[in-house]
Amino acid sequence: MSTPNDLQEILIAKAHEDSSFRERLVASPKVTIEQELGIKLESDHEIRVHDETYSVTHLVLPPTSKYTKAEREEAKAGVGSLEFLRKTLHDPAPPLRTDDAVSTVRFRAQNRTALLDAGRQRIQRGLAFIESTLDENGAWHCIRFNVADPDIPRHFERPPFISALCVLALDSSNEERAKAICSRTKVYLVKSIEYPGLWRYYRHLPNDLDSTTLCSLVVDSHPWILLGRNIATILENRDTDGRFMTWVHEKDEPNVVAPFRIEADPVVNANAIAYLGDRPETKQAQSWLIASITDGTFLGASKWYPDPLAGFYAVSRAIVRTQSALEEIRPILADRILEQQDDHGHFGNSLQTSQAVSALYNIGMLEKIDAAQQLETIIAMQREDGSWPELLAFGDQTLSWGTIGQIGHGSEAVTSAFCIEALEKLIEFLNA
Repeated sequence: MSTPNDLQEILIAKAHEDSSFRERLVASPKVTIEQELGIKLESDHEIRVHDETYSVTHLVLPPTSKYTKAEREEAKAGVGSLEFLRKTLHDPAPPLRTDDAVSTVRFRAQNRTALLDAGRQRIQRGLAFIESTLDENGAWHCIRFNVADPDIPRHFERPPFISALCVLALDSSNEERAKAICSRTKVYLVKSIEYPGLWRYYRHLPNDLDSTTLCSLVVDSHPWILLGRNIATILENRDTDGRFMTWVHEKDEPNVVAPFRIEADPVVNANAIAYLGDRPETKQAQSWLIASITDGTFLGASKWYPDPLAGFYAVSRAIVRTQSALEEIRPILADRILEQQDDHGHFGNSLQTSQAVSALYNIGMLEKIDAAQQLETIIAMQREDGSWPELLAFGDQTLSWGTIGQIGHGSEAVTSAFCIEALEKLIEFLNA
């Protein structure tokens, strides 16, 4: 399986061996690369190939920062600058709707056909709702709130991470409306990229691997990502045990993140493995991830994802994308997911249920649950406007990480993306 930075080496190797290919690559690089790799590159991104010789040497200058010197200096105030934080947020968000928090099944289809038809209808309604929430740039919105104090104002936020997280879920849908949403969002993510293929959550924080790896998975046709320009930076961001660290500190960037928040997070490592694939540089992180799930230390270990099902879901995505690299963990991961069920076969709220369903599907273990029951459950939890309830998706670890850990993130659109993903996978499974 080719990994991101293999492709550049493949092109260079072929150009070295095949003079005709080399000439075509220099003359028409974009068309030649698309034909050779069977891909479609970003339409508004130009590629130039310079043929270096014994008498000509090329010096390639990286692009300048997207931000002015004044903006970079302003951001250096970091988490202590409330004024700068306000600039990273958007309009105040409305109060949390609590009108239909559902914990038991309220929907019963007369037969299998009726159930599948209902599932497809609910997907369409959910997509229509999500479409109505995207901003003019194609960005998804999330809500930043304080778990400990509901009186602290809630704010909309639109970091690239949110959009990437949701598009990866929605990408499982073949509905034309879903494809259109994903296309719009990919344009937004490309506009928010920083050289050489990095992303950050807030402007006042450093780039981070969680945002970078998920965004890279979404915009994999961008030349910087396709050719693995960000791989070296990501690989440099490992600790002595080979685990990937969350924050990416540039040489001229101050350490604005508290030391206790710079760590090897298991979910961040799963996302890094999903992007980088099975390669020697990810072996130690893979082993650590496998051991943490096997011995149970994975539970509660993530500072960013308080619910274990969110973590298991991320690991299942890494399993799918690395093929056999994490094969041994499939049955153990299935057991860990099933342990989250109650006596009635419920996983909890709509977000937990959806992530459990999708994770089991990803590892080929969906037959271990009552798929029809889970489909009915997710359908029952949908609101009349096509949304599913706003729930804590990531960010809060109040008991473990103190006051900073009390900041939560989630939205109806975020929950809805995961519910649609689960509906798609349940319908596919029940149709088989």
